Amino acid sequence: MATLGMAEPAVTMSEAQAYVRIETGEEEAVLAGLIRTASALCESFLNQIVIAREFVTELPASGGWERLAPSPARAITSVEGVDANGVTTSLQSGDYSIDIDSSGDGWVRVASAVSARRVRVTGTAGLAVSENEVPEPIRQGILRLVAHLFTVRDGAAGDPPAAVTALWRPYRRMRVR
Repeated sequence: MATLGMAEPAVTMSEAQAYVRIETGEEEAVLAGLIRTASALCESFLNQIVIAREFVTELPASGGWERLAPSPARAITSVEGVDANGVTTSLQSGDYSIDIDSSGDGWVRVASAVSARRVRVTGTAGLAVSENEVPEPIRQGILRLVAHLFTVRDGAAGDPPAAVTALWRPYRRMRVR
């Protein structure tokens, strides 16, 4: 189970306003919510965090390599042992190994001598540091989804444009457990 903050918007309010052709600020609150929703849906579809943010996740202290769910991992900043009562203790650097592979998967292995049942791992994950570094197809898909959600917000029928998933599909990560 990973704890993450809310998805960071990958497009700006001014970009979304221009895309949906809103000139006044009367609907900015609605549009801001739609940007957050579209950004979260994008991350869910991609199985990746788009704009880098901190995560905290717990893994079994199995002695084998355990893959972190948040991806792509940018950094693993701490690993702590968690006992049966939920009390955390610092682990020495020799008590665990960490790795981030070429595909951005983060891995943690705890030495079998550690008495913790679980480990709490903290780090950062994300494709980009800011919205300006997000690949343009991902940003365009979010803008198209924002426009669609804006159009159907009053209950109008309609599926999201197929172009949204076509833009995002090359960045989608599928995992076999």
